[in-house]
Amino acid sequence: MIQKHEWVLCPACSNKTRMQIRGDTEIKNLPLYCPKCKKESLIDVKQYKISIIKEPVAKT
Repeated sequence: MIQKHEWVLCPACSNKTRMQIRGDTEIKNLPLYCPKCKKESLIDVKQYKISIIKEPVAKT
């Protein structure tokens, strides 16, 4: 049985992160780090649906 998996995209810059999820993945309060833009976001994951709890604060 082959499991489909998808890359988790950064909510700030929309690039791939270093994490992949499957359909049965459930995560709460995960600090997701993006190596490209170097920002961290707090996310929840359930059945390929990613909910952003806290987006990175923009620096001015």
